[in-house]
Amino acid sequence: MNQNKNNIHTGYTTKVYPLFILLIYSLFFNLSFAQVSQNDTIATLSNDSIVAPLDSTGVSGSSDSKGLGIEADVEYTAKDSIIMTMDGSKKVFLYGDAEVKYLDITLTAACIELDLDSSLTYAYGIEDSLGVASGLPVFTDKSGSYEMKKIKYNFESKKAIIEHVVTEQGEGYVVSEYAKKAPDDSFSIKDGHYSTCDNHEHPHFYLNLTKAKVIPGKKTITGPAYLVVEDIPLPIGIPFAVIPNTSSYSSGIIMPSYGEESNRGLFLRDGGYYWAASDYFDMAITGDLYANESWGLRGNSKYKLNYKFSGNLSVQYIVNVNSEKDLPDYSKSKDFSINWSHRQDSKANPFQTFSASVNFSSSSFDQNNVTSVINPNKLAQNTKRSSISYSRRFPNSPFNFSANILASQNTRDTTISLTTPDLTLTMNRIFPFKRKNKIGSKEAWYEKLSLSYTANLRNSLNAKEYEFSEKKFPQEWENGVKHSVPLSLNLKLLKYFTLTPSVNYTERWYSKSITKEWDEELGKVVTADTTNGFKRVYDYSYSVSTSTKFYTMYTPWRKLFGKKVDRIRHVMTPSASLSYRPDFGDEKFGYYDWFEYYNPNLDSIIRHEYSRYEGALYGTPGKGKSGSLGLSVGNTLEMKVKSERDTTGFKKIKILESLNFSTSHNFLADSLKWSRINMSGRTKILGTSINFGATFDPYALDTTATGSPIRINTSLWKADRKLVRMESANLSFGLSFGSEKLKKWREQRNGTDSEEEETDESQLPEDEMLDNPLDRVDRLGDDFAETRGTRETLMDDDGYTKFEFPWNISLNYSFRLSNGEFDKQKMAYKKKITSDINFNGDFSLTPKWKFSFSSGYNFDRKEISHTNLRISRDLHCWGMSFNLVPVGRYKSYFFTLNVNSSILQDLKYDKRSSPRDNPNFF
Repeated sequence: MNQNKNNIHTGYTTKVYPLFILLIYSLFFNLSFAQVSQNDTIATLSNDSIVAPLDSTGVSGSSDSKGLGIEADVEYTAKDSIIMTMDGSKKVFLYGDAEVKYLDITLTAACIELDLDSSLTYAYGIEDSLGVASGLPVFTDKSGSYEMKKIKYNFESKKAIIEHVVTEQGEGYVVSEYAKKAPDDSFSIKDGHYSTCDNHEHPHFYLNLTKAKVIPGKKTITGPAYLVVEDIPLPIGIPFAVIPNTSSYSSGIIMPSYGEESNRGLFLRDGGYYWAASDYFDMAITGDLYANESWGLRGNSKYKLNYKFSGNLSVQYIVNVNSEKDLPDYSKSKDFSINWSHRQDSKANPFQTFSASVNFSSSSFDQNNVTSVINPNKLAQNTKRSSISYSRRFPNSPFNFSANILASQNTRDTTISLTTPDLTLTMNRIFPFKRKNKIGSKEAWYEKLSLSYTANLRNSLNAKEYEFSEKKFPQEWENGVKHSVPLSLNLKLLKYFTLTPSVNYTERWYSKSITKEWDEELGKVVTADTTNGFKRVYDYSYSVSTSTKFYTMYTPWRKLFGKKVDRIRHVMTPSASLSYRPDFGDEKFGYYDWFEYYNPNLDSIIRHEYSRYEGALYGTPGKGKSGSLGLSVGNTLEMKVKSERDTTGFKKIKILESLNFSTSHNFLADSLKWSRINMSGRTKILGTSINFGATFDPYALDTTATGSPIRINTSLWKADRKLVRMESANLSFGLSFGSEKLKKWREQRNGTDSEEEETDESQLPEDEMLDNPLDRVDRLGDDFAETRGTRETLMDDDGYTKFEFPWNISLNYSFRLSNGEFDKQKMAYKKKITSDINFNGDFSLTPKWKFSFSSGYNFDRKEISHTNLRISRDLHCWGMSFNLVPVGRYKSYFFTLNVNSSILQDLKYDKRSSPRDNPNFF
């Protein structure tokens, strides 16, 4: 296809079936014809050049077309010698990289015999003492390039007789022992075969074509044909077939797979129709049909416009029926899913972008419609997020605009949060008083004053999946506009301190407010009335902050650390901030209201205060004055050690990447002036990242009249002689290691540099080795015999085969401690601990055998998490894989043996069990 066109097709139409289905479905084959370029150059002489010296080296010549009955001169060249007969018969013998050129036809071979009288040429290769042929003829014309053992070609009639021709048709090959080429460039072959295996001499499988005609770039028409696997003919044949060989895509039927499940019965699955609409987009409609009336329908489409955009869209609707009608366990579920991904090319427009990432489905879709190979990450996913975004940047101005549609789903409790639209206008930070042309003078303090602005409009709704369509707009939707204007100044104080005073102003626009009252019948506070209309709610605050850094250097004790550790450095970054916010609960603002009611349980009058904008989209200004001092300190610790590779140099090793503490004190609060203390940290030990954190409370606990625990305005030190009480803690780390990491560690320990050593292809991953699969040797498999010529690259110095065992293991652990039940006697919370460990890995006994696994364990529930085992084997042009889920709700297996080529992706055998047949699935 033209390189400027868009290649978005997925290969639904290139399929072959060895059964009788092939008779019908072969009408929809689609094979691209590959062009092979020739890089050799031809030196030519003028038309009157007839005779060349005997045994001359690197000579060339040409024949005069006059009187020969051909349209143009025939040019020829050879590396070793050109021998011309002297008896007037006009025969030329070319030896050594011989080449003959006529019009748009080029023929190369080790030896070429050219008869100018009869316009015939005969080309063939040469064999060495071991019978290995080299310099085989390659014939190239406008229809393509072909390799063969021998060819006899007539320039005048444009016909040829060929022995053992190999033509590449897209991902497949047509090979024939004998073929006849017609003037229209078509081939008539006998006892040929079609296969995607590139081992032409002994393909692992092929479709034997007893008689066939190949029309390059159009189609291949064959008579009786049958399937051959490992040189064993199978009793699977067809009377005839038509295989399209066009370079463009075509529409066609997608044949379904069939099978049986114990729960849903017999089925036809993934059958449908593929529509190659154009070079810009395509579409596939597939469906499933089960004997118990379960069914499913899917639509998939890809689109692409070069230098503009690309994307894909997938829609699914599936109905699952369980058990039989009138039985107590009968159930019927209807699930849908929409996936849309749209990407704009970065070159399309530098000032505006449009993108989409939609993953929306019914809450039970992932659980009810598992695939053959179950993805544990997908099953553990409880939240789905979708977004459609448009952004616009205005050049030569600080303004930016964005519009979004956002959706979030919680599949566990079926809650959906939808925001449409979400509009944002921002003004980047500007310095309104900064002079454009400063001459000589220092920058004044007021020139450092910065200003920015953000406006956001949102319309949102949170509801359960089943009630989402019943919510009315705008009464039950939350909407509003928020304006934020931060003003700040950055100053240097006493050379080592940075002082940042700031003012923050926030204004909210709402369309309604609420009024609450006590409902005596229900015995609770309810919303009595909603007042619609424009509502303006604003607040502001003042703050000033400062920060600095302290550096401390330690010289370690030499008797303990020796001279290897040079210095240990501790960096402490303290910061403090002072902020003030007025009491926006004052009656003059009108943001809050109150009422009194009699509570018979307490036998008292209760004063209930509430916000008129409770539950509003952007919240309500805070109630009560706030004058807070915020304190935080950050720490890092690293040491400077001598490098093992450089005797004069040093390297830095981080002992503690971060250790942070933060808290605040509200001077104007009536009680509980200190906030909780937060701690977080990160370090790395033996290449493993460790993250930890905790929350501490400095106040004691008591109970209310109803027995509920509550913080009281008494310090924990005064009540229990303790500084703080731990409320929560967390720890997590991930560890990954493998053969490559151990190899690099050994090289560093031994002082060797692997980059300076000669690269050994046997050490490379499979995808980085030679392109020819025959050069990737299976050290323990029977493919070793097929690659005798490459054995020396896999031998060690003693002549033994090198054995590589690449492997990788990843381990992730998480620990969480939180408050559990409250113990009234001890006046403390019981601690609740949850932890789990997950691991996965893979290893390869040979480059063609690969084993992978993933599993885990939850210590809280004391159960094994989703486990998946996979074994795969590369069988050259075939692939084999076995997936097993041995335990749990999704217990199942899946075995498949298939052709690797996408052209014959449906030439396969699979055997599976459905997770739905597991009694614990429902």
